[in-house]
Amino acid sequence: MTEPVTGRPRWLVLALAVLAAAALVVAGAALAVGTGIGRAAAPADDSVDAGVARDMSTHHQQAVTMAGLVRDRSTDPAVTLLAFDIESSQNNQIGMMQGWLQVWGLPVNSATQQMAWMGGTGAMRMTGNLMPGMATSDQLDELRTLTGTALDVRFLQLVIRHHEGGLPMAQYAVDHAAFDPVRLLAGKILQTQAAEIAAMTDMLTARGGTVLPPP
Repeated sequence: MTEPVTGRPRWLVLALAVLAAAALVVAGAALAVGTGIGRAAAPADDSVDAGVARDMSTHHQQAVTMAGLVRDRSTDPAVTLLAFDIESSQNNQIGMMQGWLQVWGLPVNSATQQMAWMGGTGAMRMTGNLMPGMATSDQLDELRTLTGTALDVRFLQLVIRHHEGGLPMAQYAVDHAAFDPVRLLAGKILQTQAAEIAAMTDMLTARGGTVLPPP
């Protein structure tokens, strides 16, 4: 079995990643209290703050899934590092957002329509039951079958589009969320993902790929 650059067996890296992901929800709840988010009145179930915490978590989770697939299978060191960074950072943010919901006493899953918190315009951007930029089940199945440069190119294409779809959600949260930590995290997502889109576009071009149409 091929070992990663760190010298650790892949099964050990995967096990550590799973344990870290589980711990992030607990850490997120602790951080929510530490930043004071649990001391103010909790937002309503249909608020911008609750909506972005739920829907951005769901959106992030698909990016984590794609990154995990590629981190273990790509032979391109730059793509592997990118996948690890996306998996780690977005798992951390999922933990924070689900921690907020826990502190607010709100369920992680809700019957409220996804993206309805975006002033009634968000739900109009949905494609079927998918939020903007999210890959379809067929695209995820295809990603699992690819290897080599084809895997790297398809991953970059899907994640660029995924990031592009998430940016309007983050911008709406910056503009309309009531809680400072929610606005700050949304601003960080905007900044980080815009930079990653630029970097991934260069990586994609270098590998002979082209960007997919915007979501």
